Amino acid sequence: MQNYLDELNQAQREAVLAKDGPSLVVAGAGSGKTRVLTYRIAHLLASGVAPWNILALTFTNKAAREMKARIGRVVGDELAASLWMGTFHSIFSRILRTESELLGFPSAFTIYDTTDSKSLIKSIIKELKLDDNVYKPAGVLARISMAKNSLITAATYKASAPAIEADRMSKRPEIFRIYELYAARCKQSGAMDFDDLLLYTNVLFRDHPAVLDKYQQKFKYILVDEYQDTNVSQYLIIKRLGQQHNNICVVGDDAQSIYSFRGAKIENILNFKNDYQNHHLFKLEQNYRSTQIIVNAANSLIKKNEKQIPKEVYSENDEGELIQILDAYTDTEEGYLVVNSIFDQIANKQLRFDDFAILYRTNAQSRIFEEALRKRNMPYKIYGGLSFYQRKEVKDLIAYFRLVVNPNDSEALKRVINYPARGIGATTLGKIEETAARFNLSMWSVVVNPGAFSLDVNKGTLNKLQGFKELIEKFQALQESNDAYDLARLVASDTGVMKELYNGNTLEERTKYENVEELLNGIRDFVAGNYQEGNPARLENFLENVALLTDQDTDKGDDKNKVTLMTIHAAKGLEFPHVYIVGLEEELFPSAMSVHTQSELEEERRLFYVALTRAEKRVTLSYCKSRYKYGTPVTASPSRFIREIDTSFVKNKTMFKGRNQSFEPNDSAGETSFIERGSAFKKPVRAGMNLAASRKLQQMAKPLDSNFTPDAPEQIKSGMQVEHQQFGAGRVIQIEGEGTNKKALVFFNSFGEKKLLLKFARLRILS
Repeated sequence: MQNYLDELNQAQREAVLAKDGPSLVVAGAGSGKTRVLTYRIAHLLASGVAPWNILALTFTNKAAREMKARIGRVVGDELAASLWMGTFHSIFSRILRTESELLGFPSAFTIYDTTDSKSLIKSIIKELKLDDNVYKPAGVLARISMAKNSLITAATYKASAPAIEADRMSKRPEIFRIYELYAARCKQSGAMDFDDLLLYTNVLFRDHPAVLDKYQQKFKYILVDEYQDTNVSQYLIIKRLGQQHNNICVVGDDAQSIYSFRGAKIENILNFKNDYQNHHLFKLEQNYRSTQIIVNAANSLIKKNEKQIPKEVYSENDEGELIQILDAYTDTEEGYLVVNSIFDQIANKQLRFDDFAILYRTNAQSRIFEEALRKRNMPYKIYGGLSFYQRKEVKDLIAYFRLVVNPNDSEALKRVINYPARGIGATTLGKIEETAARFNLSMWSVVVNPGAFSLDVNKGTLNKLQGFKELIEKFQALQESNDAYDLARLVASDTGVMKELYNGNTLEERTKYENVEELLNGIRDFVAGNYQEGNPARLENFLENVALLTDQDTDKGDDKNKVTLMTIHAAKGLEFPHVYIVGLEEELFPSAMSVHTQSELEEERRLFYVALTRAEKRVTLSYCKSRYKYGTPVTASPSRFIREIDTSFVKNKTMFKGRNQSFEPNDSAGETSFIERGSAFKKPVRAGMNLAASRKLQQMAKPLDSNFTPDAPEQIKSGMQVEHQQFGAGRVIQIEGEGTNKKALVFFNSFGEKKLLLKFARLRILS
């Protein structure tokens, strides 16, 4: 057994050794909280606590796997394997499957993802003859989700005057009816959505005291990671489970609470001292990730928040570089400035593409940076894009698997009953769905015995339904005698899915076939891994594993050495040597929708704090003076958050004091630099230029004004230096076409290549 205590600093060691009673571990960014949580569990095991008496809750499967592996290295894999460790949803799904009969669900209940839930809600909206432009499925689902996370069931919602009034004011008075039908249809289908896993766990513990007592006795020690991200539902489960032994240890950072839109309550961590008045408080304040300047800058920002647990995070790493600020005239220019800066650093400092991350407030901001990266031929990866398991061909085959395990899963049935095409069209499907709704049954019940419900279809269609039923029943009969891989391969083959995709002629169809092959390969790996660990490897086990994957659990092995683009929310928990935080403008960051209250503004500030503390070595901030919104350029102003950073940690420290300034080129760094002259449109200074040459190029830039006079189109020749009102200075590379169709290919210093129709280009000759 390794001496794990020697790997801890004094504060970490104290948090690990205090094993009994309630404990709050406030862990600043980069302070080693995962190590503390891991070694605290290892210490419990080394002290003689049985692994099955320990419950450890995380927010990602990846975190649970990594922690379990590290614990195994300390106390042995056998002890680590017996821990109840995993995400909230995976642990409580396990409990619900054991106790499902008490709630009226099958043990093999399906877990609906967002796509399934939206599809069901869309069907209900159509059934109720509501306007789907008013009752948008995504919006309705979000409303239902928030209700569930606050432990408001459909029945409670229907009886809640404030909820009904809020919906009436939002011109969606029928949400309660949609929620009611949605809950009923899920139960008919033997399905729960993600929020149900927490809601029904609370219902189980509330309505069945003997069950609660059983798990209270079982879990003598409870540990919770990222406690600041827990919602009301999670908070109550933890509180109930810990009431007997009171050995609850929660780890988190109030300064990184950024998920209120998902129902997270920062009050859970702030009020821990009130819930457990005799608790131990430990503060992990040494940041091992970032330079001193980054840590101090982040501290100076977050101190502006009133709602927080006081702490002083510090770093003993190198002092590091001052924070850089890039200001652009337009959002397009911002993209080029950021990408050019990354390119120059890679070229001049021999860095890798995956050393860099571009973080933004909203997904919509990625487009401009993608375009700029493509023009530079720089590889990049966008996190938060389409997951492998959300691809149509993958979801289609998984829907077959779901139907085999749980034939009452109506959403799965709708997806595959006519895929590949077997002559069961939309009209027939509509009749099946309508009949099932009328009799409050699953759609499978109607398919199995259409005559009992007088289903209005012809004999040919009845035969096709019979064929589909027999196909599914054949697979069901093979569940016990086949592992997940053997059965999955048989389903893929005998349904005709593999043949359908294999016979495709296009590259897209070939890619889909390869994706299905990759899915089957993944199932084979799952089976091999489970056999090795002595766990069941049935198809239902694989489906649960896939259903409980989180955003950070997908394999990113093919994304080596690429620039990372992602929202700040998605970046939480990650780290990068060089971070660019872009779009730092008022009404974008902080968001215009999040500045109505002090609480909302403080969460936006915490979000910026999270972004800053992702960086190990260098932070660059950027904003623009004009950004396109709804197709129209809108004047933008710098974010208040830039001003809130102590100026001693910022390189361009005079930029908001109303004085002219010079950002001199740094030849050794080879970076893009700028000179600001009042409100002039700034032009880049190319790396490697001497100071005189750079100033000459900067002098070519003129302030935007109404007196700009373009030269006649016929005067523009190849090789000329020209100026454009929006794109600035550039060189004409080529002229093509004749007369009114004559075009110029121009390389603009800030915007790259543009092809312009000369009669509209309004170019002015510089030389």
